[in-house]
Amino acid sequence: MGLVRRTRRASPSAASHLMAHLRATVWGPAEFVGLPPWRLVAEGLLAGILTAGAVVGTTLYGAWTGRPSLADGEGGLACVVALALYLVSVGAGRALVGIIVLLGVCLALQAPQAAAGMVLAERGRVQSVTVTSVEDGWATDGGRGRYLCSVRDADGMPLKVRIWRGCEQTTRPGDALTVVYDPRGRVPTRGTEAESIVPEPLRGLAPWAAALVAGSLVAVVRSYRLSAHADARR
Repeated sequence: MGLVRRTRRASPSAASHLMAHLRATVWGPAEFVGLPPWRLVAEGLLAGILTAGAVVGTTLYGAWTGRPSLADGEGGLACVVALALYLVSVGAGRALVGIIVLLGVCLALQAPQAAAGMVLAERGRVQSVTVTSVEDGWATDGGRGRYLCSVRDADGMPLKVRIWRGCEQTTRPGDALTVVYDPRGRVPTRGTEAESIVPEPLRGLAPWAAALVAGSLVAVVRSYRLSAHADARR
């Protein structure tokens, strides 16, 4: 009598348990029904707002006081790392943590330019400079499509930075441009736009900050576990 070999198949419950575990690891368990607990909503909002404020605040403080390590965004990156460690500690989904880190890094990289613009808006002074040469940015500035003007001040001293705001295709050596500079020399000199001396510098950071706060909210809310909540009550 021959032996009949029976193949064992994974039970549907085991497969569904594995998929639930993977989903909880990647996106967070979110073990609640209906609206999320208000405590987690407040916690997620607070974590995101504090981190976004710290990223922008430390960079602005570094630009204002002349601390390169903060003005260049390094302090902001440290704040993003701190948020990521916090999210991992509460059990947030790994994919959400990665997305939030990416958003935080983008915010930290955008903040130095905005902080320098804020400094120039508050204490910058305007002066007229003379163009000495014009270069095509497509060839000299990584293909950004900007025209870069080398300029000298009224005393004939060349500025160390090249100006792109106000520098156009029609600009020629000998033309006059208007620049705004920091009298304390803590942020680079900039050319001025036609419509205003310094554009609103923080407007460009608002979408990144809002996305960071929203991502933090979702990650913290989805970290909720019924088992951990029951243990805490006991």
